[in-house]
Amino acid sequence: MTTDTVDEAQRSLTESGGIEVRWIMPEGFLELPFEADDLEELGEQLVELAKQALPGADEEVQVQYAAMCVAHYDEFIEAGVQYAGFVTTEVDGVRCTATVNVSLLDLDERAGSNPVGFIATTMRHLELGQIGEVQLPCGPAVTCVGNRSSSIDGSLTQSGQDEPIWTSFIQVQIPLNNGTVLLLEMGTPTVEGWDVFSSMFAGIVKSVRFFDVDGDPLVMPG
Repeated sequence: MTTDTVDEAQRSLTESGGIEVRWIMPEGFLELPFEADDLEELGEQLVELAKQALPGADEEVQVQYAAMCVAHYDEFIEAGVQYAGFVTTEVDGVRCTATVNVSLLDLDERAGSNPVGFIATTMRHLELGQIGEVQLPCGPAVTCVGNRSSSIDGSLTQSGQDEPIWTSFIQVQIPLNNGTVLLLEMGTPTVEGWDVFSSMFAGIVKSVRFFDVDGDPLVMPG
């Protein structure tokens, strides 16, 4: 994937069990690179991304931004993130930003024959947010709408200190019939952009499609 701002375009990944996942990203997203051969190449790609994300910042801030992104890649790998992008726009005169991540996770072996019900029950027990079950074109899914606390790195704040921030998010988990779960999540720290970003994310989720090794469409049972 490139670090360019993309027009509306199809994105895809192939799960180890042979299921191909495709979805549509709206225009305007900047995408984090996941295809670098080594750390040096990744750093170079992230510096280019920083120049696009922070065009008015000086070089030192752009390099710090790139370094902050590099520091999160271990978390991405641990969380099974396969795609990460972000967009910035103005909503009613307020500059707003949102991120979208797509991950593949192992399905809990205890899920049994009703993985959607198991995931929903587990998330309710953990009190992660408002939980629901929906039927998507690609199959049944679990939704979670909530808030979580995070922080902004001090290198990017006026105070020079890490600053706490609340992020509102929508998470969608779609269990696949090969023992994995496709997880999509949108998060934004700017409440003014919530309606715009949640509507955008709904379009991304509804665009998800699955295909087998022969390219034939699949719909997950449920």
